[in-house]
Amino acid sequence: MAIKIYRPTSAGRRNSSVIDYKKELTTDRPEKTLCVRLKKAGGRNHTGCTTVRFIGGGARRIYRIIDFRRNKDGVPGRVATVEYDPNRNCFISLIHYLDGEKRYILSPADLKVGEMVESGLEVEIKIGNAMPLSGIPVGVDIHNVEMIPGQGGKLVRTAGGVARLMAKEGDWATIILPSGEMRKVRKECRATIGKLGNSDYQNVVVGKAGRTRHRGRRGHVRGKAQNPVAHPMGGGEGRANGGRHPCSPTGVLAKGGKTRNPRKGSNRWIIRRRKNNRGQQLVL
Repeated sequence: MAIKIYRPTSAGRRNSSVIDYKKELTTDRPEKTLCVRLKKAGGRNHTGCTTVRFIGGGARRIYRIIDFRRNKDGVPGRVATVEYDPNRNCFISLIHYLDGEKRYILSPADLKVGEMVESGLEVEIKIGNAMPLSGIPVGVDIHNVEMIPGQGGKLVRTAGGVARLMAKEGDWATIILPSGEMRKVRKECRATIGKLGNSDYQNVVVGKAGRTRHRGRRGHVRGKAQNPVAHPMGGGEGRANGGRHPCSPTGVLAKGGKTRNPRKGSNRWIIRRRKNNRGQQLVL
């Protein structure tokens, strides 16, 4: 995927770049039967109080219903289009199944219009096909991996994302995630063969604050730059450095706390944590 750099007609345009969608996308009109209008809340709850700061505005979006489960077994489907999705950074593909049904799936790299994809217990090891981990050979690249059988893909869904199946032992399979984390997943969990497309997304430079506002993200003001009445870390003479540990506007400590729920039991299946490989991508 190529990155387009425009002529620097302004200060914001000089340092910005965009993805050249024309080289890979085949249409700009989504399937209406698989679209739902999204309603924005601007970071506010049902009473109108702001619960998430720095959210508001942005271009209107239409949500595309994605088939993360890939549970339509035994029915081949033809790739009709490769489309842009404003709700995620990877592309999506519209699949026309032979029984007349249409579904969106996450589009792997090198999946072309007209190719056939299929899901099931025993299908061909081909890009775009989905099957349980028990039927995938060791060493194959995968994405859209389930954490619980039948729940739908939860892992490796971003642009350019790819995981690798490393081993299978008993009822469990070991996979390496793009972050470097190694974890166990039940062999009944499904995954899709191949690497997700649009891998150049990480090289795009936003260039100006306006493009971030178009995505619905407002400016993030530092706590120590605010007044004492607005934030516990605000105020002070000169460039004060906060005077206390980082916290939220309500005084809740912001760093060092554990955010995972221990009752869900997902941590015990992690063999190697990602913080030992922070900032590194899976080298294939």
